[in-house]
Amino acid sequence: MTNISNIGNEMKVKKSSGFTLIELVIVVVILGFLAVTAIPKFIDLTEQAKQANIEGMAGGFATGVSLVRAQWEAEGRPQNGTNQNSVNYGGSRLILTTEDETRNIRPGYVTGLTDGEDLDGDFDAVNCIEIWENILQQPPRVTNILNTLNNDESMGYFASETGNRAASTCHFYLKESLDRDANDDYISPGTSIDIGNSFTYQPATSSVIVHINDN
Repeated sequence: MTNISNIGNEMKVKKSSGFTLIELVIVVVILGFLAVTAIPKFIDLTEQAKQANIEGMAGGFATGVSLVRAQWEAEGRPQNGTNQNSVNYGGSRLILTTEDETRNIRPGYVTGLTDGEDLDGDFDAVNCIEIWENILQQPPRVTNILNTLNNDESMGYFASETGNRAASTCHFYLKESLDRDANDDYISPGTSIDIGNSFTYQPATSSVIVHINDN
């Protein structure tokens, strides 16, 4: 009798192990439901995070530009030895725009470390990077070289510059919002405001504008 009882117990254990077909179907249905409802929300949250990132950086950038101008005004509009509008901001000697009413360039807005005050051919993407690195507190790394953007994972932003004089414009693109090619390399946005999430800065007027594009 003992042996028969043991065999019965073993059979009961075997019958209770694993999932039945119905249970598996229920699990698959539940997982499918979660995928349909949760994945779009996750994607939406990712896009919201990218948007919040660029908006936060643009806000900090605009504040930095204003603070540089305010300090320059408070110190009596100082100039350096070569008659460039200039101010020591956070340990960096910054060059600021020179007023030109005929070209609608207002004075006192940061253009870089050494030049660009007239917003002529000397003002380029390097100036934009100098501004980024010296008015923001511990900002993400930025480059104007596409190869560096694709091969240096520490880079968070891509910078470019377009225009001349009053139309001079710095473009700052969030790396993760840019298009990629078949090799999964980032594609240069050029100076388009219709690609990725970016913001622009025009030193002639201090204008900072955010550009959000759905990916």
